[in-house]
Amino acid sequence: MLEEIRISGLGIIESSTLELGPGLTVVTGETGAGKTMIVTALGLLLGGRGDAGSVRKGKKAARVEGVIDARLLPGVIEATEEAGGEVEEGRVLVARTVAAEGRARAYVGGATVPVATLGSVTSPLVAVHGQSDQHRLLQPRAQRDSLDRFGGDAVAKLIAAYSDIHAELQKVERELDEVTTHARERAQEADLLRFGLGEVEEVSPESGEDVTLAQEEEKLGYADTLRTAAEQAREALSSEVDAPDALGAISAARQALDGVRDHDPDAASLADRLAEVSYLLSDLAADVASYATAIETDPARLSVVSERRAALTALTRKYGETIDEVLAWAETGAKRLLELDSDDDRIEELRGERTRLRAALAEAGLALSAARTDAAGALAEAVSDELTGLAMPHARLVVDVRQKETDAPASEDEPHAPLKIGSGKNHRWLRYGSNGLDEVELLLAANTGSEPRPLHKGASGGELSRVMLAIEVVLAATSPVPTFVFDEVDAGVGGTAAVEIGRRLAHLARTAQVLVVTHLPQVAAFADHHVAVEKTSDGVVTSSGLTVLDDESRERELSRMLAGLTASDTAIAHARELLEVARAAKV
Repeated sequence: MLEEIRISGLGIIESSTLELGPGLTVVTGETGAGKTMIVTALGLLLGGRGDAGSVRKGKKAARVEGVIDARLLPGVIEATEEAGGEVEEGRVLVARTVAAEGRARAYVGGATVPVATLGSVTSPLVAVHGQSDQHRLLQPRAQRDSLDRFGGDAVAKLIAAYSDIHAELQKVERELDEVTTHARERAQEADLLRFGLGEVEEVSPESGEDVTLAQEEEKLGYADTLRTAAEQAREALSSEVDAPDALGAISAARQALDGVRDHDPDAASLADRLAEVSYLLSDLAADVASYATAIETDPARLSVVSERRAALTALTRKYGETIDEVLAWAETGAKRLLELDSDDDRIEELRGERTRLRAALAEAGLALSAARTDAAGALAEAVSDELTGLAMPHARLVVDVRQKETDAPASEDEPHAPLKIGSGKNHRWLRYGSNGLDEVELLLAANTGSEPRPLHKGASGGELSRVMLAIEVVLAATSPVPTFVFDEVDAGVGGTAAVEIGRRLAHLARTAQVLVVTHLPQVAAFADHHVAVEKTSDGVVTSSGLTVLDDESRERELSRMLAGLTASDTAIAHARELLEVARAAKV
């Protein structure tokens, strides 16, 4: 639970500390004294949005600190340590600052953390109920959420199961919509692929063929030129006529040096080298002659190669820079075509899956509706009992759970078509959403014999406050949070009903920590701890402080709340009577 809240520089509060204990703590004070700043401070600790306008004038920042006794809250300890904070003697210090310039900082266990992290640590510990909740609970969605929360784990599990099926159905319908909507584009893509793959298959290219044929075409195109060059080279190396050639010149040089080799070793060496050159030239001349002989002029082969290269070039213009790239495109295209050709099968498969999921969703939705209907009866009975204790003995709350029936669709193949429930003549078509098949509405019959009407039509302002408080008290009893905060939810209520409100809050405080901001003395009298917000002014600056009241101070504060007087004997006597009634009721 929360042990302490320290506030500085927030609104009209300059610096105040609120110590909280178990049981019921009430906060009272004159209008404008700053009671709502306590709820605002709690909101900041719960990760709520910080408003730079709430920073006290003259202060650079507002700061709120809270001390949480986490000895029985292992989740809080674990979350604090994961955030890098420290837990000292089972207690966690959380803090929030809001700068006048608008910057905000959050701390958990002394470690700086994002505001969202602070909220994830603290928000599961505190449930805040204010007058705004009355307006919120008039909304259909909030009424359904309240019923689901009251239904507990049984309803929560059915909601989770329904949500999983609903999410899967949405996924299947999106895919089916995509496949069918883009069927024309996909058919056009398939036709283009078939045409391209047909062209590639007709040519049947081989890897690297374009490079090999280019070389062959070049050789065939210059066959005569190549042969002439080879003949000239052969003649230059070894002529068959009396023309000078390389072999003849080398042979003459070798003979000249051989004639003098006995007279000088160097001359002999040169002669040997010329002999080696002569052998090489003889081999080279033979190879050149062989090359010249092998070159043939083949116009027919040249035509075949040219035509083949033209066919390959037509492919590379469309499907790749090289034949290897064309073959890679064909491989990828074949896989894509197989995928596109399987669309019809995929459509049938998706339709079958959609039918299966719609049937499963209908079954899960009906199970959820049945659980909600059971919970609705229990919630209505519990709230009606609370209303009896809140001076509305003839009031009756009705929680109406109904399905959203609609006309039959033109076709069940329509996207998001309603669900068919039942068969034969007894079937119904129900709309569905992510939260089930149901519409939930809270109705109130304020008097015996009157028809239940929607809350905003069936209750006066004071009655609505009591109905909302009864709902909150009943829901709070099913909530796992250890601390409840009620911010003037008793507005518009007085007299006997106010006493009963105090009694109900005191009863709730037996099992949870309850903090109530109130203007009703009948509620304040039931407090285990009474804190007064006192407003002071030095003529220039107004500030507010928190004071824990003793028995005598409580009597004066209650008399002020009763009659606007703190020294009236009659008001004091009435305050004492209220305190005695409250003490007796809590025994």
